[in-house]
Amino acid sequence: MINSHAGSDDAAVAIAGARAGADVVRSMHGQRLTRIDKGAGDFATAADVEAEKAILAVIRAARPGDAVLGEEGGQQGAADAVRQWLVDPLCGTLNYAVGNMLVAVNVALRNGAAAVADPFSGEVFFTDGETAWVRQDGVDARLAPTSATRLVDVNLDPPFPGAPGFRAVDLLCHPEFVERFRPRVVSTTLALAWVAAGKRAAYVTDGGDLSGSVHFAAGFAVCRAAGCVVTGIDGAPIGEAGRGLVVAADTETHDLLMSVIRSRNGGRRGVVS
Repeated sequence: MINSHAGSDDAAVAIAGARAGADVVRSMHGQRLTRIDKGAGDFATAADVEAEKAILAVIRAARPGDAVLGEEGGQQGAADAVRQWLVDPLCGTLNYAVGNMLVAVNVALRNGAAAVADPFSGEVFFTDGETAWVRQDGVDARLAPTSATRLVDVNLDPPFPGAPGFRAVDLLCHPEFVERFRPRVVSTTLALAWVAAGKRAAYVTDGGDLSGSVHFAAGFAVCRAAGCVVTGIDGAPIGEAGRGLVVAADTETHDLLMSVIRSRNGGRRGVVS
């Protein structure tokens, strides 16, 4: 049953899709799974593929005319469609493949509703595009970002396209960063959802233009609706000049992180050439 806090039919679809994918991910956990090589050390598992099928079945049943961009299945429907769903059926595949439960299932309507499901805690972080909530055991609670934990998730995975101006890994040896924050590494979209939920103060990753990424779309939407500050590593808005990602629970935390990032680059405002 869809709770009234879902806010819109699109939010209900996002939640249902994320839950369907999460059910598959949870049921296949611990099995010896076929790996599908994507090159450059990247791979998918049978769980990624089956979870995406489950999500697409939900979207097709509810929104047969919408386009979908899936991490595994690619583009279905017009790439420039007004309504397009971005699907990452298993964010944290490497974690999952070695038995780690820190993974997420992401379903987002571009510029609209979105949901991030944790298959193992049962939490679903979602937004109708205006407000953000977490649902667990049928109960919804409004997301309330806070920097109180001082915990910052830092994505350490190479490559580092912002180098030499910036590498997320460099934050770990910056005196001001280690004085004010405590780094963590989750390597999944849960890190973004946790910023929105007040479990993390911030999240930082290197990278290129992430505006159309199936990995980040749902996390972006939830964080923005919760009131987090979301920019690139140069402080520019995502989808414009911004590259990489800095998501902070509040303006003060974002300003502190940007100060550290800029000091690593000789004090220049921009960190990406």
